[in-house]
Amino acid sequence: MPDCPNELWHSFALEWLAEARNRNSKGVQTYKKACDSLKACPFELQHPSEAVQLTGWGPKLVDRLTKDLQAYCDANNMPMPKRQNKRKKKAAGATGEEDASDAEEPTTPKKKARKTKPYVPALRTGPYALLIALSTQERGSREGITKAHLIELAQPHCDSSFSAPSDPTKFYTAWNSMKTLQNKDMVYEKGRPTRLYYLTDEGWDTAEALLKTVDPSQGRLDKFTSATRAAPDDSDNEGISDIESPIQRSNARPSSGSPKKSAVLDIVPQGKPVSSAADLPSFTPIVLEPGSFTVELVLDIREIRAKSDRDYMEKNLTSGGIKPIMRALALGDVLWVAKLHDPGLLKRRGAEGEEVLLDYVVERKRLDDLISSIKDGRFHEQKFRLRKSGVKNVIYIIEEMANAADRYGEAVASAIASTQVVNGYFVKKTQGMDDTIRYLLTMTKILKEKYEMKPLHLIPTKVVTTTNYLPLLEDLAKKQPNIDYHITYDAFADISSKSGNSTLRDTYLKMLMCIRGVTGEKALEIQKRWKTPKDFLDAYNRIEEKEGTGEQCRKKKMDLVSGEMVNLIGRKKIAKALSVKISEVWGDVQT
Repeated sequence: MPDCPNELWHSFALEWLAEARNRNSKGVQTYKKACDSLKACPFELQHPSEAVQLTGWGPKLVDRLTKDLQAYCDANNMPMPKRQNKRKKKAAGATGEEDASDAEEPTTPKKKARKTKPYVPALRTGPYALLIALSTQERGSREGITKAHLIELAQPHCDSSFSAPSDPTKFYTAWNSMKTLQNKDMVYEKGRPTRLYYLTDEGWDTAEALLKTVDPSQGRLDKFTSATRAAPDDSDNEGISDIESPIQRSNARPSSGSPKKSAVLDIVPQGKPVSSAADLPSFTPIVLEPGSFTVELVLDIREIRAKSDRDYMEKNLTSGGIKPIMRALALGDVLWVAKLHDPGLLKRRGAEGEEVLLDYVVERKRLDDLISSIKDGRFHEQKFRLRKSGVKNVIYIIEEMANAADRYGEAVASAIASTQVVNGYFVKKTQGMDDTIRYLLTMTKILKEKYEMKPLHLIPTKVVTTTNYLPLLEDLAKKQPNIDYHITYDAFADISSKSGNSTLRDTYLKMLMCIRGVTGEKALEIQKRWKTPKDFLDAYNRIEEKEGTGEQCRKKKMDLVSGEMVNLIGRKKIAKALSVKISEVWGDVQT
């Protein structure tokens, strides 16, 4: 009698054990236990299903043993052992009474064993992308894939980055999902120090199932089409209303790139104040025909992920099919321009440069940056400058951060609501920089559809001044609402430069808003009562001339603003405490 009654089956199990050791798999101990229990079995098993009674044997190992035995029998022209029926046949001499008594015995139905669901990774997650990338090899190939090459193949199929965390405060990337696949016995690695990664049989089955149900050449955006896009003549708001329904990637021609610009040309004069529509200039617009330009994304060079990863946004936008133009922007973090194919076309028609500004600008803020800008007043100052820029469609992108708004949740919610309702800006919340990049890619493709198939009407720069620019746009919108008028990017950069277009009123309002607690609404109410900084200072000086320098004078100065604005309600009202703060700055009051 042989040492092992089930020697053939034992040889199969030994092959599994050797394969697991070769792969450095965590299933080595499982296969070893199964081998030992099968070798120690004192009797011969008739069918692989009977092995489930042995230690270390479960349904998966039994199924694998059945497949290997079936393959062995087919290769050697042997019959496959038949599975024994669980119910024993009744003896031939059994009487009818015994049959009846047997029939009367109650039988308790067996509980069905719960089948564990096979692991299937979600679409465009890290495990999904890694399985798709590994399946580019031939099944059964002994050539593995290195980590660097695997990341390169997997990144287009994943929404998260394999090289950088979604949040600078975290350390996990999409590559961490490799551990999940190894724990699920779908991937194994070999080699030191250069590790190579392979799919197991189970990994191949899952990858092939994914490839049958999902086309990996399409991402999350594949089920949307551009068929429902607004027509070119529709308004700007309709053109952007579909932003939450992204479109397929187009093979857009990447821009050739433009040198980084930081200097602003002085081409727009200050001009005379505009008191009525009669003061506005008349002009013949410059019309740019469709096909003479392409829509390009311009990204501010200061938009970085971290000091050690300055080109993250540029690289990921480029890998998404949109090569951004990098330069220092005077206003906003992202905007779009119509870049002419013929660089000299605008010059021949009486304008300058080779780019025309489109009516969309993005201000990107991480949640912690939003909180700090609210606290130091930058948030209101930026919105003020965006309003003065003349751009119709302002988009605020706010990147979420875990626990960033715990203490300032109410202030953040109020700021967002004010931005949407009071300023009329569109607020887009994203889960991180990767999500922001996907949004910008989608926006660029939508704007290409919106602008590249219709003519652009351009206001000649020679008729534009910093004082008539906004009134001119308002007048044109009333008289010709169906036509959008644009200016060159160089003219816009000059108008929106921080020091180029500030009137006395603008500077006055900014000075008031530097005081903690003075919002834009409160500053406007103060400016309505005291038109200029001199008027405001004179009001405090008159109190001092009338009351002297005593305690009475001090009290009246502290009550000046709150007393004048006592009838206001809501956000415009200025309380006594804020009035005291203002008097400290403008009235030289010592508290």
